[in-house]
Amino acid sequence: MPETIRTASERLRSRSWRGGFLAAFVMANLFILPGSPAHADVRAGATAVDVIHRTIASLRGQEITLLTFFLALLALSLFASVAFVRDRKAAERLETGARDEIVALQAETDRLKSLLLSESQILVTWAAASEEPEVLGDIAMVAPGGVPERVLAFGTWLEPVTAHRMEQAVDALRRDGRGFVMTLTTRAGRPMEAEGRAIAGRAVLRLRDVSGIEQELLDLAARHDQLLSDIETMRALLDSLPAPVWARDSAGELVFVNSAYADAVDAGDPAEAVARRLELLDQSARAELGRTRAAGETYTGRLPAIAAGGRRIFEVVDVPSAAGSSGIAIDRTEVETMRAELTRMVEAHRRVLDQLATGVAVFNVDRKLTFYNAAFRVLFELDAGCLDQTPSDAAVLDTLRSKRKLPEEHDFRQWRQHLYEAYRTVEPKEHMWHLPDGRALRVVTTPNPEGGVTYLYDEVTERLDMHRRYDALIKVQSETLDHLSEAVAVFGSDGRVRLHNPAFQRMWKLSHDALEQHPHAEAVTAWCQALHDDNTVWRSLRASVTAIDNRESLVARIERRDGAMIDLATMPLPDGATLVTFQDRTDTVNVERALRERNEALEAADSIKIDFVHHVSYELRSPLTNIIGFANLLGDPAFGTLTHKQDEYLGYITASTNALLALINNILDLATIDAGAMTLNLGDVDIRNSMEAAAEGVQDRLVKNRISLDIRAPANIGSFVADERRLRQILFNLLSNAVGFSPEGETVTLVAERHPDAVYFRVTDRGPGIPPEAMDKVFDWFETDSMGSQHRGPGLGLSLVRSFVELHGGTVTIDSASGQGTTVTCAFPVAQIAKQTAA
Repeated sequence: MPETIRTASERLRSRSWRGGFLAAFVMANLFILPGSPAHADVRAGATAVDVIHRTIASLRGQEITLLTFFLALLALSLFASVAFVRDRKAAERLETGARDEIVALQAETDRLKSLLLSESQILVTWAAASEEPEVLGDIAMVAPGGVPERVLAFGTWLEPVTAHRMEQAVDALRRDGRGFVMTLTTRAGRPMEAEGRAIAGRAVLRLRDVSGIEQELLDLAARHDQLLSDIETMRALLDSLPAPVWARDSAGELVFVNSAYADAVDAGDPAEAVARRLELLDQSARAELGRTRAAGETYTGRLPAIAAGGRRIFEVVDVPSAAGSSGIAIDRTEVETMRAELTRMVEAHRRVLDQLATGVAVFNVDRKLTFYNAAFRVLFELDAGCLDQTPSDAAVLDTLRSKRKLPEEHDFRQWRQHLYEAYRTVEPKEHMWHLPDGRALRVVTTPNPEGGVTYLYDEVTERLDMHRRYDALIKVQSETLDHLSEAVAVFGSDGRVRLHNPAFQRMWKLSHDALEQHPHAEAVTAWCQALHDDNTVWRSLRASVTAIDNRESLVARIERRDGAMIDLATMPLPDGATLVTFQDRTDTVNVERALRERNEALEAADSIKIDFVHHVSYELRSPLTNIIGFANLLGDPAFGTLTHKQDEYLGYITASTNALLALINNILDLATIDAGAMTLNLGDVDIRNSMEAAAEGVQDRLVKNRISLDIRAPANIGSFVADERRLRQILFNLLSNAVGFSPEGETVTLVAERHPDAVYFRVTDRGPGIPPEAMDKVFDWFETDSMGSQHRGPGLGLSLVRSFVELHGGTVTIDSASGQGTTVTCAFPVAQIAKQTAA
């Protein structure tokens, strides 16, 4: 293409020089030499060329004229140069425009070629006067190897019949310009379209692969079928929805409803609802939807409606379209009910949380305090007015820090950021706060499902203290168990050994390693049978350890083969475990046997003593009765008068026999009480009369020893239920002891007092008193001590006193000190059911 431009430019320049030269020559002949033959020829109407030729011929013979011609030529050379420069600039402009046009044409040619080659096709063109075709496109589509000549060899890639038809059609196209369109199938089975046309004097053959188009048609058909299936599926889906769905045309009439819509308007089926034009929404609601639809906007809102005979609240969405509109009504009645119920439940939970002892603080997603209970406010001593202003989490922490209600941390900012990680996690976290005031708080941060965090503050100061004390107690118990002489083993609820002490291991000669494996009670009892083979005991032990119901304690004594006596005891524990103890009682049993033998011997001796007393008393009482009777007869004047000496001796005999009789009676009374055969003759006893009667019995001794008796009793003291004879005997014995131990000239005091629950008798003397070491023996039989006084006796008085008082259900107490006298107090219950027999 640049060569063509360059040739055109050179032609233009040569044409300009020749033009300038001819112009100069013509000008010289026409205007410079008016008398020349050329001038005459011009005037005669000859052409410029003829004039020039004739002028040149004439000049050859005329040198002068030729000289004149060159002068004219020289004069006009300037004009030719100017013309040449002007023509050269015009040629350059023409060359530049042609070059730009050629570039644009080349770009358009490339674009068209790219567009042509973008499809799987082949173009074959024949010029009008040319036999050589120009082949463009995907030649390999029909000619493997890309050889253009094979494209027109139709027999190589078409069936013979098809190739023949193709050759005839191409010949007609080239010869007559007759176009054609044919559908072909190559030998490889590829469908193709052949189209022939005459365009701009050229014959053009287009071979196009249509296999892709057929696939597109198949895909389009498949998409059409899928679309129909999707439409049916959508209809089925809409029909299965529990919410009413409808579609309206541009006039607002129903054209489609689903089954839920038909049920809501009490129609038999959707077709009936459409045919009868049954409306779900009332007229005002439809009018509102119509206004929104007319404005081309989507309606969304909650509307009431009567559905299935009940008033319901629906969330209605109505969307306009080119063909009308479609809508859905979602039943929100239960949602609203649940929302109200949820609100009530939340309020109830808040009230419950407000009664908890655990502090609760709830922060929302913006870290603002939305709820707190009374325990939280009291725990940190915060102002309710400040908390009601929904402060931020950071503000609450700053307030607690200023009040020294937070742990003292070296890096508070880092500690707070660690605490705030609860807002970014999904799992609860537990923190332990040790406050400066000595309290310990267990803080649990629980992320809320809707965002935010709930803080739970539980004061565990006492709990931690209890844990510490419990651990210390466990250690003490462990040490105690380890140092106990008794063998102890604890079996868990699963029947395995959970705890044991070294004594258990030693007693049954068990291996420490075996016990550390927590063996079952079956294995332990099997090991212990080596020392004691009584299977009954071990079976009972296993039943006690493994029992689920009726867990009772087991107590048994085991006599091992080596002679050791072991006491077995089980105790069910509250947690389902069982405590088993083994105590070595060998020494105790031996001592017990010795003591039992000694006790049996003592009991036998005591029985012999009692039998001896009974026998001796009886044997003494019989002759004594005879002596007393004969003495009384001798003293009777009816049997004769006695001399003074005889009468004195008879008095001695009478006094001695009476004293001996009293002693024997006391012994018999004690023996009767000891045998449990003593009975009381209960009745109303006048207290003051009994005191005076007892005083009469010791009157002679009071006079003899110059001792005064002071009787003190209120005049209205009254009476109480007792055995009058035994009461007088009690008071007589007490007064006899008091008189016997009192020095001459002293006073013995007998006092009676009545209290709401008992009647008290007190006898007080000013004697030497009872030493502390003798206090435990004063009530024993035949225990007597004169304490430096003139008193002598068998030592049975206080024994009888205590026995008679206890038979009445009362008590006897002695208050005495050496050198300060003695006070004996007898208490008789007022409202009593006295014992009829001795204990």
